[in-house]
Amino acid sequence: MTDSADDLIVQARELFAQAGDAAALENAKARFLGKQGALTTLLKGLAQLDPARKKEEGARINQIKRDIEVLLNERRAALAQAELDRRLAQETIDVTLPGRGRGFGGIHPVIQTWQRVEAIFRSIGFDVADGPEIENDWTNFTALNNPENHPARSMQDTFYVDMQDAQGLPLLLRTHTSPMQVRYARMHTPPIKVIAPGRTYRVDSDATHSPMFHQVEGLWIAEDISFADLKGVYTAFLRAFFETDALSVRFRPSFFPFTEPSAEIDMMFTRGPNQGRWLEISGSGQVHPEVVRNFGLDPERYIGFAFGSGLERLTMLRYGVNDLRQFFEGDLRFLRQFNR
Repeated sequence: MTDSADDLIVQARELFAQAGDAAALENAKARFLGKQGALTTLLKGLAQLDPARKKEEGARINQIKRDIEVLLNERRAALAQAELDRRLAQETIDVTLPGRGRGFGGIHPVIQTWQRVEAIFRSIGFDVADGPEIENDWTNFTALNNPENHPARSMQDTFYVDMQDAQGLPLLLRTHTSPMQVRYARMHTPPIKVIAPGRTYRVDSDATHSPMFHQVEGLWIAEDISFADLKGVYTAFLRAFFETDALSVRFRPSFFPFTEPSAEIDMMFTRGPNQGRWLEISGSGQVHPEVVRNFGLDPERYIGFAFGSGLERLTMLRYGVNDLRQFFEGDLRFLRQFNR
């Protein structure tokens, strides 16, 4: 029995050395240390020996078992090292190559305009307000003198949401940031001097319109704010935004349900590539008395003006872009031009 046990170490060393991978090594291990392995068979044979001989052979078999486990672990380590060396050879990194670096992002041109507009109006005392993009029908239309079935609603094709608010009013994606006039005015006392930039939505898509676009709404309500103030404020804004005094501004009569009188604001550069062309830039007017009343204010006491300008339109004019859709196509070659 002793010779048989000693031979097992030699056999284990040979079989473990022949194992080319972990799976083969585990199969070889089972021949010696498994439930049906050679050492297990030897241990079962101890029952046939007398007590003195059983103790001696039992100790010898356990030592052989430990020796075989040492051989097994050595071969496992060798196979693991060989696998690591193989992977390292395949995944060699040339540390002499220049680093790839990390790409830097930039601010979208429309958001640059948004930030610029905020900075200019803050500099002349306007607050900046933000509000929900999902509005109820009353705040988006009715409170702005645009009641249900009013023909002016057809000017704004609308995305409605298939649900209602707590008061049972229909919900929609806001078509302008004008609802913030109502929300802000009902939470503040005059004088009210605020702009509300943000995203708006209409069913519209072409070179100068997008289903989602950005707008800035302006409102100034007090006891003595006139159309002359509107002209002065907006003209000063345009000159600051375009960084030039070489432009003319005109107010062309128009119609908006929430202002009376109403006017489209046009501008014309007097120098440069766009000189001599009148360009529509904003809608504006004196806030309609009914809208002032919906603010919770007395229209006999308070008066003021409002305007609404598209941030994409301002961006297109500032940078000479002809197609609004380029801002939303995600072409990095186009967008990187605005972050140099």
